[in-house]
Amino acid sequence: MDYEIFNLDDVTLQSGVTLPSAFLAYKTYGQLNKQKDNVILYPTAFGDQHVQNEWLIGSGMALDPEKYFIIVPNLLGNGLSSSPSNTPPPFDRAHFPQVTIYDNVKFQHRLVTETFGIQKIALVVGWSMGGIQAFQWGASYPEMVERIAPFAGVSKSWPHTFVVLDGMKAALMAAARFDSSKLNQLTSADMRAVGRVYGGWGVSHAFYREKLYRELGFESLEDFISGVWEDSFMNMDPHNVLAMLWTGQHADISANPTYNGDFDKALRSIKALACIMPGSTDLFCTAEDNEYEAKLMPNAVYNPIPSVWGHFAGRGINRIDNQFIDDNLKHLLARSTNE
Repeated sequence: MDYEIFNLDDVTLQSGVTLPSAFLAYKTYGQLNKQKDNVILYPTAFGDQHVQNEWLIGSGMALDPEKYFIIVPNLLGNGLSSSPSNTPPPFDRAHFPQVTIYDNVKFQHRLVTETFGIQKIALVVGWSMGGIQAFQWGASYPEMVERIAPFAGVSKSWPHTFVVLDGMKAALMAAARFDSSKLNQLTSADMRAVGRVYGGWGVSHAFYREKLYRELGFESLEDFISGVWEDSFMNMDPHNVLAMLWTGQHADISANPTYNGDFDKALRSIKALACIMPGSTDLFCTAEDNEYEAKLMPNAVYNPIPSVWGHFAGRGINRIDNQFIDDNLKHLLARSTNE
């Protein structure tokens, strides 16, 4: 096992449901310094686990474990932290309770304060749903978080984002004939259709038009669809996916007692120095949505990734996009919070 477990014990979720013996899986890179001020938090995205974040961590990079103590907490529902696939009855599989981004961040806050005694975080960074968590950290703990850098991630599930995720959910509901009592019969094979739905959103029109899948070693469109989208989703547990889809659909940094749904107020309350990096051709976490958000944040720089890789400009696959993200993170980390 290449990760550690933080036991949360019995936790009351935002929904009011108590999840017994909950836990966060996490991995750390580098060493925490004596001042405990070299901390970077890097939450995982939908469907990802900590290993999928490692492309952005390395010697000489912005997230350099020789300089920083990097904590990668796994999203609840991703199969490593408390999830439908690893929770005993009565909260197993389709019975897993609804978990919010707010819940995730609250539990991550417990991890960093209770396990490590950390009071300041130099940077919270994340892709996609990891980006939403970065926004939530900035809104929930504005005095603690010095910088945030969401890339290809928005601060709430805007209506179109909700609909995209709903299409993925519908593919699984269709496999159960839209009968919620049959959801426990779902298998990984039912994830094939979910992968095909997501295939239309993960990358851009230009990516497909220019046949950039050939750069990944796929000769035909069909090979790419089956070899990337189908295969990656069929490796996921369908109940974990349903849980994470719910989390994503109901993400909103203002949906909590602090802001009571006042989204603009939540954005204005983020004091952190921020670098907002949407993919310029992202089809469902759009640059326009991020632009709106950045304008309301007092210390935000809006810097889209110029890429035809759509949402996957932030996935760590395309070298030029990776360099853009790393360069911007280095610039952000070099900025003093006393500016």
